[in-house]
Amino acid sequence: MIVPGSNDPRLLQQLGVESFQQRLPWIGGDLQTLRDTLRPVELPTDRGDPVQISVPALASGAAEPGELLAYLDRPLGDGDADSPPAPKALVVVLHGLGGSSRREGLRRLTLSLQGAGFAVLRLNLRGADPGRHLAGGTYAAACNSDLLPVLERARHLAAALAREAGRAKPLPLWGAGISLGGTMLLNACLDQRGALDALFCASSPLDLAACSASIERPRNRIYQRWLLQRLVRQTLADPFGVTALEEQQLRDDPPGSIRAFDAAVTAPRWGFASVEDYYVGASPLPRLITSLKLLPPTLLLQALDDPWVPADSAIQLQASLAERQLSGPEQTLQIQLTARGGHNGFHSPGDNLIHGCWSDRLACAWFNGRLSWNKT
Repeated sequence: MIVPGSNDPRLLQQLGVESFQQRLPWIGGDLQTLRDTLRPVELPTDRGDPVQISVPALASGAAEPGELLAYLDRPLGDGDADSPPAPKALVVVLHGLGGSSRREGLRRLTLSLQGAGFAVLRLNLRGADPGRHLAGGTYAAACNSDLLPVLERARHLAAALAREAGRAKPLPLWGAGISLGGTMLLNACLDQRGALDALFCASSPLDLAACSASIERPRNRIYQRWLLQRLVRQTLADPFGVTALEEQQLRDDPPGSIRAFDAAVTAPRWGFASVEDYYVGASPLPRLITSLKLLPPTLLLQALDDPWVPADSAIQLQASLAERQLSGPEQTLQIQLTARGGHNGFHSPGDNLIHGCWSDRLACAWFNGRLSWNKT
């Protein structure tokens, strides 16, 4: 068993990925987390092809049927930009809380995957710009009524991309989730067998109650204020409107915590009886501990110094796998713990726009490993 908090040298050696090292001056969990905000880089022009995907009304009736906006990015090649190389697979990429397809971390991961030969479908979840005008409401950690239609559409796109390349078999369909986006993909896979063929999650909450308590710590008050401002603004900007009660709760008496926001908006909109019910029902940790039968090959990446998502859940899950003697490269679920890296930071020497940060390179190497494993 790997000592919690260390890089797993067996997995990294197998994938040909160096151990994670922090990049100066981004030392410590907070600076790793804030690097993209404090020093954003100029991203290339977004050339993704828009794809609109129909989704049903929310179970609570809080929103009518609508559409989610995604962008299809083809692999990058050295030749003519109008004739990209045939993709190895299609990867559905999901942003985290308060994010969108335009966020730097998600764009950088996408560029890394494109550079490694993969096609990417970047999804804007319900309520996120630039697709805010297409669907009412907001997303949740468990939003399968939205996500499963997206993955079904992605299957068709994977088959179409294969036909374009002259291949008889559809491309593999994989998922990569940043933060809460990874939680959503885990929940989708745990609820529907075959939703994805492989999954990579970076800094993804496994226990929502623990994450809510973590973000409410006094040291995190600036983080929480920033997240709440984004969530409240995103919710009130709904062109389909909000209820009178939501208007009062968000504008006249703004929530002071993520938990309060989830109690006022997220839980009732997605049909949960209470915020406690939502946190229990949308946390994948219990099902990951008890059964992995529905899960595709999955890699979870978690830093011990993540200021938002406590690593305790990943450590608990790692210990459960060890107790069941579930280990090795062929194991369905693999966990990579690092001592440093912050929340979706993992900024290390050698980072650039094409190869991304360390976690992006790990994702590309691990996905390439899935191709090799499927051939054996």
